[in-house]
Amino acid sequence: MTTSLPLRPIADDICVAPQLGPAAMAEAARLGFRAVVNNRPDFEHGPDQPTNASIEAAARDAGLEYRFLPVAGGHQTPDEVAAFARLLDELPRPLLLFCRSGARSTRLHQLALAARAAKPG
Repeated sequence: MTTSLPLRPIADDICVAPQLGPAAMAEAARLGFRAVVNNRPDFEHGPDQPTNASIEAAARDAGLEYRFLPVAGGHQTPDEVAAFARLLDELPRPLLLFCRSGARSTRLHQLALAARAAKPG
């Protein structure tokens, strides 16, 4: 199936993308994604960026689970990594993550996996 979404797989059932807008949510659902996580804070780089509210409404209209976990691009705190790990556990797959470029979503995923692997037990 072809897509215009700039997707990059980071796991068997997880892809990342740069900034997505409301119109991308219907295509994500058509491609089989079941959930979306937005890691980009509203208005991070100005008023032309789509808002979380507009993307969330489109995602829900498309039948997708949607979560907003905004994090800074340069550093993610242990609490943010833990919150992201909980999202990985609770959201249905396939899962689509996005931020400005896809890099911070990828980093959150890597940090969450590393934190999980470091837990005793």
